[in-house]
Amino acid sequence: QLPLVESGGGLVQPGGSLRLSCAASGFSLNDYAIAWFRQAPGKEREGISCISKSGAFIKYADSVKGRFIISRDNAKSTMTLQMNSLRPEDTAVYYCAADRIQSRNTCTYYYGMEYWGKGTLVTVSS
Repeated sequence: QLPLVESGGGLVQPGGSLRLSCAASGFSLNDYAIAWFRQAPGKEREGISCISKSGAFIKYADSVKGRFIISRDNAKSTMTLQMNSLRPEDTAVYYCAADRIQSRNTCTYYYGMEYWGKGTLVTVSS
């Protein structure tokens, strides 16, 4: 059983919104940098956003900048990715990943992150 669980995926029309959540099974994510990746059919998995342990530093890939919002509430141990203005090219399996070794006030996304979820499918289609 993978230690992270994503939820909130589904079918949405172009221009619509979805909110993804990432939760941990059996431990708190408060001391982890969080990242979101996605993998479209026939393409490599790509990092699209990350948020530092403190929440003070956030990074987005150009493909989602201005449309997606990553956030965390350490008091509630909730990690979310708000996706707005969705496009057909956003169709992919979305994964969250967590990493404890990153420093508190910065973040990056890379394939060797410590924990992963199994992903949630987002389909953008009319």
